[in-house]
Amino acid sequence: MTVTTRTLPRFGGFSLGMIALELRRLMRNKRTVVFTLVLPAVFFLLFGTSSQYKSERVGGGNVTGYVLVSMAVYGAMLATTSGGAMVSIERAAGWSRQLRLTPLRPAAYVATKITLAMIIGAVSVAVAFAVGALSGARLPASAWVLCALLAWVCALVFAAFGLFMGYLLPSENVMQILGPVLAVLSFAGGLFVPVDDLGHTFATIAKFTPVYGVGELARAPLTHDGNLWLAAVNVVVWTALFAAGAVWRFRRDTARV
Repeated sequence: MTVTTRTLPRFGGFSLGMIALELRRLMRNKRTVVFTLVLPAVFFLLFGTSSQYKSERVGGGNVTGYVLVSMAVYGAMLATTSGGAMVSIERAAGWSRQLRLTPLRPAAYVATKITLAMIIGAVSVAVAFAVGALSGARLPASAWVLCALLAWVCALVFAAFGLFMGYLLPSENVMQILGPVLAVLSFAGGLFVPVDDLGHTFATIAKFTPVYGVGELARAPLTHDGNLWLAAVNVVVWTALFAAGAVWRFRRDTARV
């Protein structure tokens, strides 16, 4: 009698094939596509393209460029949060419990979802910057690349946030709840209104929000201003907290098989 041993998959089950499958499934959701790719560009056109903003200077560019970067960050936040929060639908369908029966590691599952969210975030930033380039935004040549890259990379914190919230909130309400939450966090974190204009108390509070670090780092190549060390620590700490929370909730959720 031959006994076969069950071997664990490489990287705990993390694979490009699984990411491609998840991406195709996500892109079939038209509401998600509109919400994450179209809405931020529309906001930029509404609030950032006045003739006054196009002529007023900020750093090496204009105010329209400043608003563009902020809206790109907002779009990346929406996209990565939405991508991560899609796990709530899998929970409702019982898929998370089924995963407990497979050799898929919790860390690999979390990594797959975060990677998927970051891909959607990259597309959102690219769409926003393409619209900005055609609508009067002015940034130094290097800032076009660096601002877009930082807006995307730093949105990792919200990929982890979305995944964490996807395990805490019911599937039918997840983005209806998180959408307004992200809007409030954006105001509180100085994304829509510069931190210096919030007043001393609110400016201090803003530095502890997960939006603050992302906005400060993404706009730095344009403004050449801000406390970048504090912003970097903000992004790293919040990303670690949300990722740890997602792994914890995944373990607890799949343990109930």
